[in-house]
Amino acid sequence: MAMLPRAARPAINRLAQVTPIAARAGFHSTAQQFAPLRETEQRIKSVKNIEKITKSMKMIASTKLSKAQRAMAAAKAYGAANQEIFKNSEAVAGEGGRQLFIVVSSDKGLCGGIHSSVSKRTKAEFKNLGGEDASIVVLGEKSKSQLARALPQSMALSFNQVGKDIPTFADASAIADQIIKSGVKFDKVNLIYNKYISALSFESDIVEVFSEDSLRNAPGFKLYEQEDDVTKDLAEFAFANAIFAALVEGHAAEINSKRNAMDNASKNAGDMITSLNMLYNRARQATITNDLVDIITGASAL
Repeated sequence: MAMLPRAARPAINRLAQVTPIAARAGFHSTAQQFAPLRETEQRIKSVKNIEKITKSMKMIASTKLSKAQRAMAAAKAYGAANQEIFKNSEAVAGEGGRQLFIVVSSDKGLCGGIHSSVSKRTKAEFKNLGGEDASIVVLGEKSKSQLARALPQSMALSFNQVGKDIPTFADASAIADQIIKSGVKFDKVNLIYNKYISALSFESDIVEVFSEDSLRNAPGFKLYEQEDDVTKDLAEFAFANAIFAALVEGHAAEINSKRNAMDNASKNAGDMITSLNMLYNRARQATITNDLVDIITGASAL
C-alpha cells in the first residue's frame, strides 16, 4: 500500500472492510457473494407481483367473510333444531348399525389446512371404528382426493361444485335427496365439518344424524302414535337441515381460513422483498467498490 498514491488508500481501506462482512455471511468467493443484479431485480419484481395478488385475495376474502358469517348465524338455527329433536327423542343407532360419514369440504384451495382438518378427523374416526362397516360421502374435490388414497374401499359417493358460493337449503336438500336415492344404507350419519371458532381459528367437529328407523324406535317417539310417512319426512328433513348447517358453517370457516392464509402470504412476501432489497443493495455497493478499485489501481499503474 506504500507504493499506491495517497488518494487510492481510502478506497483500499473500504474494500478491506467489505471483505470480512462477506466472509461472515458464509460466502467463499466473489462470484458466490451476490446474485447477479439483473436476476435479483427480477426476483424482487416477481415477489412484489405475488404480494399484490395475495393482498387482493385477502381483500376479496374479507368482503365475502361478512356475508358468510351472517349466513352461518341464520343456518345455526337449523342445526340447533335438529339437535333438540335427537336429544329429546333419545334416538340412538342400533347395535351393529351401519354408519355413514359425510365429509364437508369444497373444491377450492389456498385456504390453509381447512381440507386436511376434516380428512384427518375422518381417518381418526375410521381407526376408532375398528373395522366396522361404514361408508364415506365427500362434499368437495379437495378432501375426496385425500380420502380416496387412504380409504378407497369405503368411498361411496362424492359431490363437486361445492364452495363456489354460500350454500343454500336447496343445495343441501339436493345433496340429501341424492344420498338417499343412491341406495347407501345407514343407521346413523356422522357429519364431519369445520366448526367456526373465531376469526383466527377453526376445528373439525362431528354432528350426528339418525335414520328413519332410529327415530321411530327412539323412546321419545314411542310414546306417541305416528304414521310411517310422517317419520320418514321428519328424518329426511332433519337430514337436509344438518347438511345445510354444516355446509354453511364450513363455508364460513373456509373463507376465514383463506383470508388468514393470504394475510400470512402477504407478510412473507414483504419479508422476502426486504431480504432481496438488502441483497441487491449489497451487490450493487460491492460492484461499485470493485469498479472504483479497478479505476484507481489502473490510474496508479500509469
